[in-house]
Amino acid sequence: MELLDATAAVLSAQGPLARALPEFRAREAQQRLAEAVATAMLERGELIAEAGTGTGKTYAYLVPALLSGLRVIVSTGTRALQDQLYHRDLPRLREALGVGLKTALLKGRSNYLCWYRMDRARSDRLFGSREQAAQLARVWGFAGASEDGDIAGIDFVAEDSALWPQITSTPDNCLGSECPFYGECFVAKARARAQAADLVVVNHHLLFADLALKREGFGEILPGAHAFVIDEAHQLPELATRFFGSSLSARQLQELCRDALAEAQQASGATGALQPAVDAIDKALREFRLAWDPLPARGPIEQALRHDPCADSLEVLEHALDDLLHAIEGQAERSPGLEACLVRAQSLQQRMQALHPRGDDSVPQVRWYELASRGFSLHVTPLDIAGPLTEFRAKAHAAWIFTSATLAVSGSFSHFADQLGLAEPRTLLEPSPFDYAQQSLAWLPPALPDPIERGYTAALLRASLPALEASRGRAFLLFTSHRALREAADWLAANAPGFPLFVQGSQPRHRLLQAFRESGNGLLLGAASFWEGVDVAGEALSLVLIDKLPFAAPDDPVLEARLDHIRRNGGNPFRDWQLPTAVIAFKQGVGRLIRSESDRGVLVLCDPRLTRKGYGRSFLNSLPPLPRTERIEDVRAFFASAPVPTDLAGPEASASLIRSFDIDEPDPV
Repeated sequence: MELLDATAAVLSAQGPLARALPEFRAREAQQRLAEAVATAMLERGELIAEAGTGTGKTYAYLVPALLSGLRVIVSTGTRALQDQLYHRDLPRLREALGVGLKTALLKGRSNYLCWYRMDRARSDRLFGSREQAAQLARVWGFAGASEDGDIAGIDFVAEDSALWPQITSTPDNCLGSECPFYGECFVAKARARAQAADLVVVNHHLLFADLALKREGFGEILPGAHAFVIDEAHQLPELATRFFGSSLSARQLQELCRDALAEAQQASGATGALQPAVDAIDKALREFRLAWDPLPARGPIEQALRHDPCADSLEVLEHALDDLLHAIEGQAERSPGLEACLVRAQSLQQRMQALHPRGDDSVPQVRWYELASRGFSLHVTPLDIAGPLTEFRAKAHAAWIFTSATLAVSGSFSHFADQLGLAEPRTLLEPSPFDYAQQSLAWLPPALPDPIERGYTAALLRASLPALEASRGRAFLLFTSHRALREAADWLAANAPGFPLFVQGSQPRHRLLQAFRESGNGLLLGAASFWEGVDVAGEALSLVLIDKLPFAAPDDPVLEARLDHIRRNGGNPFRDWQLPTAVIAFKQGVGRLIRSESDRGVLVLCDPRLTRKGYGRSFLNSLPPLPRTERIEDVRAFFASAPVPTDLAGPEASASLIRSFDIDEPDPV
C-alpha cells in the first residue's frame, strides 16, 4: 500500500509534480491509471489499460515505476518516443521527485556508430560521392566526442543515405567480442549501462528481438526485469508476428557477398576462393527475380512453386548459397570478419530451409514472398504468437502493463488480449478528458459512391473541398493505400492550387511535418505510418480527413492465411479479426485531430459504409463523444466559431445517422 499512497501523493494537486512543473495538472483519470499500474507492479500482474489522449499516461506509469524499487523496462513504439521519454520526461520526474535511480536508454545496434565499420569504410574508400567522404570525416569526429555514439545526434547525414550501412552494424555483421574495437564499442557500453540500471527505456523492436533470442536460447540483450511497461501496445501483435518469424531477402544475400569479399581482401588468396561463389549468387539472384517477375507482387510461396521456373530458380539459389557457405567456411579461420560472415551464411541457409513446408509444423504459419522493383523477400510468418509470448511471461515472473490510446473495440479488450495470450488480465478504460463536444465536429459527406467504385477518390475530394476551404487548409488527408494517395495528390494539384501540398515520401518525415506546420494553409497527404505517431497540436492542424475504413488489403497472404486459420478453427474471420483490427487502426487515425485541451478541429469521415453497413456502428461507437453531422453548413459554422447547433447528432443520437443492415461481411477495399 505504500507504493499506492506515494504514487497518489506525487500525482495530486498538492504534490511535488504540481510544485515543480508549471504545466502539470492533477487528473482523476491519471490517478486511476497510476493506481492500476502500481497494483500490477506489486502483484506481478497483467494490466491492459486504454488511456485516451490527454490522460497523462506517461507520468501515470513512470511515477510508480520510479517509486517501486523494482527493475523496470519501459518499451515505446518508436525511437522518437524513446528519446522523448528518456531525455525529457524522465529527467523532469527524477528532479521533481528527488530520486537517484539509475536509468538507461538502449536501442538496437543499428542506432549506434560502429568503430570497426567506420575504420573499414575509411580504409576501403568506397564512397558514392565526395560528399559521403566528407560526411564520414565529420562522423569520425562526432564519434570521438560522443559518449554514446547514438546516430540520433547526427543531423548532417540524410536518413536514406547509403553511408549508414557502412558505419553501423547489424546482428549479422557484428564481430562481437572478436572485434578489435570491442573495448570502445558503443553498443557494448550501452548494454553495460542497461545491465546496471534500475529503469531501462527500449523500443518494441529491441524488446521483441530480445524475446525471440531468449526463446531460441542465444542469450539476452536486456537485463532481467521485475516489471515491463509497454506503451503504444497496440503495435505489439504485428511486431511479435514479425520477430517470431523469419525472412530471407536478396539484399541480405548481396550484403553477405559484399562483406565477405571486403573481408577476403585482408587475407591473401581468399578473394580468389570466394569470387566464383559470389558470382554464382549474383547470377542466381538475377535469374530468380526474372523467373518470379510474372507473379503478383506478393503471394504464398506454395502457389509460386507450382510454376516450374519459380521452383527451379529457388533450387538454383539454394545451391548457390550452399556453395558460398562452403567457400567461406574454407577461409573462415583467417580472420574474425570471415568467421562472422560464416555465421551469417549459416543463418541464411537455415532461413532458406525454413521455406520448405514440413508436415510436422508445431505452429500454424504461412510462407510467402514479396517482390520489389529489383529485389525480393521470402518470409515464414507464424499465425499465432500467443504461445511463445505466454511462455516467456510465465518464465519472467514479472508484471506486464500494456497501455495505449487504442486497445479496446466497443469497450472490450478481448481482441488484444487473445492475440497476446492474456487469459485474465486486469483492464482499465480511461477516455480522453478533452471536451470533444466543444472542441470538435465529425462531418460525414453525404451521397458519396461506394469505395469500390472507380473515381471514388476524386468524388470524395470534390465533396470535401468546401470543408478544406472552410478550414483554410491546415489538414491531414489520411489514405488507406499509396495508390489513392498519389491519385489524390494529382487531383488536388490540378483542382486546389491554393493549398500547398505535402505528400508522404516527397521528403523525410520530420522535414515534411515541419514544412506543413510552417505553411499555415497546407494539406499533408499520408498513408500507413502517418495514421499514428504524428503529433501536430494547435491551429496548424484543424482538419483530419479519412478516405476509407482501414481494412487490411485483401490480397495480403498473411491475412488470407490468418482468416483461413480462424475459419478452420470455428471462428468468424470478419468478426474476430478484420473488424477489430480495422477499428483500432481507425481510432489511431482519428486521434491525430485533437492533441491538446485547446485544439479545435473537424473530422471528415468519407467512407459511406459507416452509415450504410451494419458494422459501421463499431467504428462510429469508437469515436470520442463528438457531435456528428452530414451538413457542410455546420462545418462552415464551426470554423466561423459559431456555436455548434444543439440539434446535431451526438453519440447518443448516432442511430439517426445509421441505416442498419444485417450484414456481417465486409467489402474492404
